[in-house]
Amino acid sequence: MKQDGLNAVLSWMDSGGGEGQSIGVKANISVKNVSCHGGIKAYEDAIAVDDALVVKRLRDAGYQISAILNMEEGALGAQTDNPWFGKTQNPIKYGYTPGGSSGGSSAAVAGELVDIALGTDTMGSVRIPSAYCGLWGFKPSHSKEILAGVMPLSPTLDTVGVHAKTLDDVIRVTEIICDKSFSNGRAGDIQLLDYSGQVSVETDVESCFNDFLQTLGALPKTKLSPYAFGQSRRAGLILSEVEGFAVHSEKLISNPDGFSEFFRGMLEYGRDLPLKRIDAAYAHVSELRSADFPDFILMPTAPQTAFKFGSPVPANQADFTAFANLADRPAIQFPIGLSEAGLPIGAQLVGPRGGEADLVATLKSIWA
Repeated sequence: MKQDGLNAVLSWMDSGGGEGQSIGVKANISVKNVSCHGGIKAYEDAIAVDDALVVKRLRDAGYQISAILNMEEGALGAQTDNPWFGKTQNPIKYGYTPGGSSGGSSAAVAGELVDIALGTDTMGSVRIPSAYCGLWGFKPSHSKEILAGVMPLSPTLDTVGVHAKTLDDVIRVTEIICDKSFSNGRAGDIQLLDYSGQVSVETDVESCFNDFLQTLGALPKTKLSPYAFGQSRRAGLILSEVEGFAVHSEKLISNPDGFSEFFRGMLEYGRDLPLKRIDAAYAHVSELRSADFPDFILMPTAPQTAFKFGSPVPANQADFTAFANLADRPAIQFPIGLSEAGLPIGAQLVGPRGGEADLVATLKSIWA
């Protein structure tokens, strides 16, 4: 295996030449004749018989599939410190996480190992690593179609997303994987998320976000009820554990040693949850997906910057990002500055379900 210095790339491939940009693919997205193991040792010998639909679409558009990228085991985690395939470093600062679960994807783009990368996003797994690595990250609305050939974690919440260094690249590749144009959208009015007293945000993140807001003028605020940050995020985690156990139940029996103790414990926790709690989590997601939220909502992407490996994982890491998955809405992460320590800080704009074109137009109206 070619060494990249970040442990982001698990394998390099002969992309077959051509002039297209290089694409790295998260290890839970099928690439023909390559192991699609999802960061889980139990699936290491599971060779994909065909490309995932999103990979096919990118090949047809002239992009080069050049690398398989590291990830959190089973796409359930926050650091990309994989017990089987190693720890991926943040290219911005060694010893710091690139985020998870698509940390290999964000690190590979930020480290200039590939031009663009595919990840998956269940509660922020594209947008948080993009924020930690100073990239653009696009999570489209939930789509069963673009999940064809992707190892699931939570079929209710999962989607495929894109990491890139520029707005143009992240839009263009997301258009291709979704098989639709975002060029004719209409910009709308933005509301600012009021998270005061509900999410603890690092001082540098708060300051940088407020500086960015100064460039926009006064925005109306919204509370997003019934979204409840930590409580809602925990409902998403329940779905991930319950549905993740269903996905991996047979392999857990046939090859239990192919799962780390930590990941296996989370899946078994989902297996053993009382039905009352599971039903409540699904009911909350249903409530959020039928709620009348504003069309365009601006908020920080993560409450903190990238953190050191070995330090406690922030419990509130996905408090902002989980909203777009639970309510099933598209969202774009974009870089807005750096902390005093030189670590990237990001914001995200969330749009209406199925309204990717309008989301793009609205973001361009404040980014021009």
